[in-house]
Amino acid sequence: MKKLSLLFCVLLVSGCSWFGGDDDAAIEPAELVDFQSEASVVRQWTANVGSGAKNYLISLRPTANRDTVFAADYGGQITALDVGTGNVRWETELDVPVTGGVGYGAGLVMVGTIEGEVFALDADDGSVLWTSQVSSEVLSSPKSNGEIVVVHSIDNKMVALDAKTGEELWQHDGDAPILSVRGTSESVVTNNMVLSGFDSGKLIAFSPDNGSIIWETRLALPTGRTELERMVDIDGEPLLVGDVIYSVSYQGRVGALSRGTGRSLWSQDSSSHHAPAHSAGQIYVTGAEDSVQAFQAGNGQPIWSNDQLFLRRLTGPVKLAGTMAVADAEGYLHLLDPIDGRFVGREKIDGSGISTPMLSVGESLIIQSNNGKISAYKIQ
Repeated sequence: MKKLSLLFCVLLVSGCSWFGGDDDAAIEPAELVDFQSEASVVRQWTANVGSGAKNYLISLRPTANRDTVFAADYGGQITALDVGTGNVRWETELDVPVTGGVGYGAGLVMVGTIEGEVFALDADDGSVLWTSQVSSEVLSSPKSNGEIVVVHSIDNKMVALDAKTGEELWQHDGDAPILSVRGTSESVVTNNMVLSGFDSGKLIAFSPDNGSIIWETRLALPTGRTELERMVDIDGEPLLVGDVIYSVSYQGRVGALSRGTGRSLWSQDSSSHHAPAHSAGQIYVTGAEDSVQAFQAGNGQPIWSNDQLFLRRLTGPVKLAGTMAVADAEGYLHLLDPIDGRFVGREKIDGSGISTPMLSVGESLIIQSNNGKISAYKIQ
């Protein structure tokens, strides 16, 4: 199976480039529009967590428990920071290229490497508890419920490891299409279900005990004449809200499904490689061409779409104190009104750009920029 970066795929489909070529055919990212600001953000703290990942086709997202933020860089530096002050609690140097993470669950901090090695660290002091080997490169965050650690590898395999020892317990080999966006979905791991999305456009619910399939369904069906047109990867983590699962695929659909049976409750055409967000009875999606869309969570009815950030390479949406936040490749943070999608705030965060998914912790927004800096912001 051949993995392509999403950026490369978008350029192929559009037949243009942001970086030269035929000037007449080039499509530029949208210019920022002026608006009356209604909200502003203030920086609470900032810290350096390594060299970043600007030159790599990876996105190491931070994660957190109640009082600590955990972050990583490509060189293998794992850092724990106080969520309120940004003070460093511990640092661990793994000295290996980290490409997947950071995951947290039940006192474990977990990352994966380019060679398919999985590290589990103690969340209290950063000591390495165990390592395990999976079949290939890990590009997403391992997840744990305290009993198992679930890891996706780039060859479309998913492995469950013993959370105490790292020993393999069971695995699932997903259907591997010929072409796929470079990336893998993160699982939702609870005490009675492992919910995972795959490159085939399937969502599958597994028993955490033995890997038996509880149900499976297709969020999206491949269409089109070429393999490029038929890509329907689910690369964003499914979103579990009560007994309803929300998920979105690339070149496919956004939909809601029953947690118990996988039955489709509603679906709408959409395309994204980010996880959706939920707030105030609505589902939010960052589209593949960087529109931000809102749907009714109950029935899927489209509410609004903001296309004024076209091709600015947005992160997925994150709720922040009554707004919906996205960031872009130039390092701007954009705040949108969740009711009608208009801009209510904007802040230049870092000139190196932002490609890592943002993290909402309480009333703070944790942002890791491409140069390795991590900061906490709050709406003023």
